[in-house]
Amino acid sequence: MRHSTIRQLEVFEAIARLKSFTRAAEELFLTQPTVSMQIKKLTDEIGLPLFEQIGKKIYLTDAGKELYQTCLGIFEHFSRFEMIASDMKGLKSGKLRLAVVTTAKYFTPRLLGMFCQKYPDIDVALKVTNRERVLERLTNNQDDLYILGQVPDAVDAVAEVFLDNQLVVMASADHPLSCEKKISIERICDELFIMREPGSGTRMATERFFSEQNKKLKVRMELGSNEAIKQAIVGRLGIAVLSRHTLALDAPMGQLAILDVEGFPIERHWYFAYPSGKQLSIVAQTFLEYLRQASDYLDDLSCRHAISGHCPLLKDSQH
Repeated sequence: MRHSTIRQLEVFEAIARLKSFTRAAEELFLTQPTVSMQIKKLTDEIGLPLFEQIGKKIYLTDAGKELYQTCLGIFEHFSRFEMIASDMKGLKSGKLRLAVVTTAKYFTPRLLGMFCQKYPDIDVALKVTNRERVLERLTNNQDDLYILGQVPDAVDAVAEVFLDNQLVVMASADHPLSCEKKISIERICDELFIMREPGSGTRMATERFFSEQNKKLKVRMELGSNEAIKQAIVGRLGIAVLSRHTLALDAPMGQLAILDVEGFPIERHWYFAYPSGKQLSIVAQTFLEYLRQASDYLDDLSCRHAISGHCPLLKDSQH
């Protein structure tokens, strides 16, 4: 056991937590053969099987369960030492692990860019995935901080609003409604809608809004990404409700319009979250404080883009 490496323990911990060799390989950015080889070496060193497979499911053996608890203790001690060492040096260095929902990718990299310029010794690992997977990672305490549109009450987590998130109705720039004002709910419900996949925070908020109006949308298609939805809108396949943030930097130039619909925009928020009782690292605490000023940073960046002439063109029928 003394010859086992920290890397082997990291691989084992990821498999034990995720119950999957494949997902562990993805999380650690390793190939599956590499993961299997590391576990074989660790198993040979210990002399006892750590996993057993029944059907397609992986289970820990008794030895595996004991090793898993040992790993948690080892990694907790390392994490605590890193925090103490960073504090003693008076420097902000170390690693920051973030998991964000897909729509948050439109502003999170910009925030991280400015943060890393300020703290160049911090290494950042960013995971972008759907809401269901972010909540799963939050429940399993896989990262330092999480960014999402809403944290369910059933999840035991600390959550705080740090940025507004307006949902707007988008159509192609030449859509017949693009020049109209105060479009009624009844009229907009005659249109064909393009929706995100079930479980998406944007979709849930959209369905909740129209349900409160006792209206049901005509859904033409479901797409799994905001980019695909924007291209479908430009292709005149329908209209959609999306976050204003999806227009940042990469909106199809002059090809989209925000419709002036009664009751819109839907006012939502972005939250940062972490498991209740979690002891945040010095780096995570620093980024958390940075997020509390996110609105000011993004406003400043938008102004600089506008001055430099790199702001994307967007037709907004509300102005």
